Amino acid sequence: MNRSIKRGLPAVASVAAAVALLGAAAATAATSPLRAPDPPAATQRLAVLNNDTEAFRAPDDGSGSAGEVNEVRPITGERTVLPVVKSTGTGWLEVLLPGRPDSHTGWIRAASVSLTLTDWHIVVDLSTREVSVFDDGHLTRTFPAVVGKPSTPTPTGNFFVEETVPLSAASSGAPFALALSARSNALAEFEGGPGQVALHGIANIGGVPGTAVSHGCVRLTTPDITWLAVRISSGVPVTITN
Repeated sequence: MNRSIKRGLPAVASVAAAVALLGAAAATAATSPLRAPDPPAATQRLAVLNNDTEAFRAPDDGSGSAGEVNEVRPITGERTVLPVVKSTGTGWLEVLLPGRPDSHTGWIRAASVSLTLTDWHIVVDLSTREVSVFDDGHLTRTFPAVVGKPSTPTPTGNFFVEETVPLSAASSGAPFALALSARSNALAEFEGGPGQVALHGIANIGGVPGTAVSHGCVRLTTPDITWLAVRISSGVPVTITN
């Protein structure tokens, strides 16, 4: 198994971008008792793009485009890594795609990617306002979180980490943001961005873990988001449920 996607520190460029979908409140932090949701599969196949890649609506070049996916992510320049949903055995892979509509998929040629695996899976439970982290199908950590308020809820569905973004100490949501493939259903854009949802810190923005006050992002304490950022990299699946 190729562990590079799972174990390595994220390789990122310096970033001058603010985190999307921010809200306000005061801050505190503590790790909550473990409350295990249903465990996900122990491993997830990932497709690492080798070039800009056209995705199709079906495993057929004539099926119509589902969109083009760039080889690298826009903020950090990290390679694009997509979770594999299904394969045909005839050279096609169905993969989760970033952007709207949430949780949509497309078919790409297996020849255009390198395949690897990750053992990590993140589950966000909006009803309990907790983030659970699984490694090889086993619950490893559960963190209390700030989630979207009723007017700007955190979207539910099957997503993945697009890129891990280190933030300056003065940035809202510092010190890290895990930018997700999810997009807000309430905000078409936010502060000039595409309404992208992220897991990020509470520095310079606040929020009491266990509350619902954000514009859609999921906020974690500085120790908790740091723990995630040094372990989780592009392509790791993220399930957000109610």
